[in-house]
Amino acid sequence: MSMSNPYQAYQQNSVNTASPGELTLMLYNGCLKFIGIAKKAIQDNNIELKNTNIQKAQNIINELMVTLNMDMEISKQMMPLYDFVRTKLIEANVKNSVESLEEAEAIVTEFRDTWKEVIKVNRQKTFSQGGAV
Repeated sequence: MSMSNPYQAYQQNSVNTASPGELTLMLYNGCLKFIGIAKKAIQDNNIELKNTNIQKAQNIINELMVTLNMDMEISKQMMPLYDFVRTKLIEANVKNSVESLEEAEAIVTEFRDTWKEVIKVNRQKTFSQGGAV
């Protein structure tokens, strides 16, 4: 099965070969992308585009919530924040509120930036340990 769109093939390969940590980072980035599109759609009064993209962002947050390992203490701290983001997304959709989207965006950005740093630190540890013989 060949894909006619090389970018689509690259994206599919990126997802298929990504580590769990990289997949989580992709989810955060996707959520932020959809929030950005929804904000612009509200400003342009494009209700259908706003709704579609807020729902996509909500689906990502839902996925992040259901995949949390609740045996870990950090997950118990993250769950209420994810729930807050989900609530803000719903509120933004119902009220056409850019402010609610910005509140959700701020938290997701913080999660994304922290996660990016965790991946970076883990890579540095892996490479520094791999070099020591």
